[in-house]
Amino acid sequence: MDSPTVLRRRLGSELRRLRERTGRQAKSVADELGFSATKISRIESGQTTLKESDVRAMLELYGVSDPAELHQFVSLTRRSTQRGWWHDYGDTLPDWFQTYVGLEADASRIRSYESELVPGLFQTAGYAREVFRTFWPEQKDERMIERRVKLRMQRQELIRGPEPLTVHAVLSEAVLRRVVGGADVMTEQVNELIKAAQQPNITVQVLSFNAGAHPAMGTNFRILSFSEVPGEIAFCESVTSSLYIEKEPDIARHEYVFDHITSLAMTPAESASWMQQLATEGYGP
Repeated sequence: MDSPTVLRRRLGSELRRLRERTGRQAKSVADELGFSATKISRIESGQTTLKESDVRAMLELYGVSDPAELHQFVSLTRRSTQRGWWHDYGDTLPDWFQTYVGLEADASRIRSYESELVPGLFQTAGYAREVFRTFWPEQKDERMIERRVKLRMQRQELIRGPEPLTVHAVLSEAVLRRVVGGADVMTEQVNELIKAAQQPNITVQVLSFNAGAHPAMGTNFRILSFSEVPGEIAFCESVTSSLYIEKEPDIARHEYVFDHITSLAMTPAESASWMQQLATEGYGP
C-alpha cells in the first residue's frame, strides 16, 4: 500500500502537470485561487497535506471536468490524508524526519553514503540506543529512548519480506572505526552489517581511508527511487533539519558522486572480508 507521503507526491506531480498543460505559472495560479506561491510550491512537491476543496478548486481552474478523472483525484486526495504507521511514533520524530520515513516506506531503492554513522536500516538495537542517548543527552526518559529504538527496528522490516527495499550503502571507514556504545556493541553491529550484506537486495561497500580524497567528503546523502512515482529525491540531513532535492541537474550530480565513490570503495566482497577481520580483531583498548 502506498504511503501518504508518496501519495501526496504523486498528487502534487499530477497537479503540476495539469498546471503546465494550461500554460499557467505557479504565481498566477496562486493569485487566482487566493493561495500563496509557497502553498502552490508545497502542494506540487508533496510537502503538505491537501484539502479536498483546494484540489477541486485547482482542477476547476485547470479545466478538469470529466467525472471519472475528478473521482480519481478526489480519491487520491483522501488517501493521501491517511496516517502512516510511523505516525504512532510522532512524539519521537521531528516533523522534517517524518517526511523522510514516509518516503522511505514507499521507495523501491535507496543509494546512500555515510561518513560517520551506520545507516538506520542496518543499526542494531544496542547501537541505535547509544546513538539516541548521544543525540538527545537532555532526554532522561528511557521509555522515549526505547520508543525511538522500536521505531528504528520497525523501519528495518522494509529490507525484508517478499518485496524488500533495495539498498546500496557506501560507508566511510570512519563509520566502522568509531566506537559507539563500547566494544561489544560495535562487534555486534559489524556482524549485523556482514549478515545484511549477504541478502540479495543489499550491497555494502566500505570506502577506505586509503582511497584518499573523494567528491563526497564533508557530506552524507541518500538517493531515493520509486517504482510508481516519477523522479528521484536526494535527502541530506543536518542536526535540526533536512533538505529534499528533486531538480534533475542536482539529482544527476548526486548520482555522479555516488557512482564515483562506489568505484573508489572496496568491492562488496572485499568489504565483507574487511569487516569480518575488523569484527574478529575486536574493539579492544
